Amino acid sequence: MKTIFKTKATNKGGRSGHVKSEDGPIDFEIEMPDSNGVSGTDKTNPEELFAAAYATCFAGAIQAIAPNHGVKDLGDFSVSATISFNKEEEGFFLGAVIDAYLPTVTMEKGEDLVNGAHEICPYSKATRDNITVKLNLLLDE
Repeated sequence: MKTIFKTKATNKGGRSGHVKSEDGPIDFEIEMPDSNGVSGTDKTNPEELFAAAYATCFAGAIQAIAPNHGVKDLGDFSVSATISFNKEEEGFFLGAVIDAYLPTVTMEKGEDLVNGAHEICPYSKATRDNITVKLNLLLDE
């Protein structure tokens, strides 16, 4: 295995604390959101950060495999990740919904791209068999 890069972030104070990356771009107060998932306007939470990271990583995976599927232009594509924080008798757990908007491809090609990205995306690999991940393909009608 060849390490491409490393990054580090540190939290102080848990869910009512602060998180900062070693090189500085992430520097946020952390706050548990209300029942609607809303944190203070200048605060974030781990699930919001995870959603941003998962969406970005999944989008990168789509870009990585697109040429192998004969797709040269993804157009103005986007990926959204919705992360839910859930509780059951055994404790807390996460869920994820990935919405991939691929305006330049057919349904069949889009399904190939989304499923292929899910196979190679490091976040998908990390969550596989650990949390429920639902994949949605959104196309232009």
